[in-house]
Amino acid sequence: MQQARGTVGGRGCALFPLLSILVVQGARIVLSLEISADAHVRGYVGEKIKLKCTFKSSSDVTDKLTIDWTYRPPSSSRTESIFHYQSFQYPTTAGTFRDRISWAGNVYKGDASISISNPTLKDNGTFSCAVKNPPDVYHNIPLTELTVTERGFGTMLSSVALLSILVFIPSAVVVILLLVRMGRKATGVQKRSRSGYKKSSIEVSDDTDQEDSNDCMTRLCVRCAECLDSDYEEAY
Repeated sequence: MQQARGTVGGRGCALFPLLSILVVQGARIVLSLEISADAHVRGYVGEKIKLKCTFKSSSDVTDKLTIDWTYRPPSSSRTESIFHYQSFQYPTTAGTFRDRISWAGNVYKGDASISISNPTLKDNGTFSCAVKNPPDVYHNIPLTELTVTERGFGTMLSSVALLSILVFIPSAVVVILLLVRMGRKATGVQKRSRSGYKKSSIEVSDDTDQEDSNDCMTRLCVRCAECLDSDYEEAY
């Protein structure tokens, strides 16, 4: 009986670490290390693609943390290791993705993302992201389906239209505003020229002197005429 109890006790001690990793909430089991990744990613030939992967761990990140990315071609069960991380980055140096995988994450922010440079149609397939942060080593395994296609004329046209909206249209608006402002200034000058302008003091004095001289000449002519009339009368 004592031996049976000891055996049961030993099994209980063996199961305790596993139970400490799994947290039961009702009927659902929640892992202490959770990984999230995009289920579907679409990219274009020759344009850099980012495969996003994030994780949440109940333990602090240490130099024991490891990240592994694998790739499986379509209609195949063969998997290929393309990236490994443990304190340093170790992209694959062989195979289809040689020299085309780069690190795009930050383990201290829970980011385990990578990027693929110069993607081709042969890169289509399934990618998986695995993270271990001891003692948190049990986790889900999210899969990402990558679809790489040629960028069509319609997509290129939409990109050109977007570039026009972001660059050329604001410039055109600025030019139009400047033209409107210059037009308003020109209109104001024309209105002032039509309504006349205020004469200076010199111009006013010149006009007054001219008017006075004209009056004097008129009075002088009238006076001379009176003198001639009076001389004519005395002759009779």
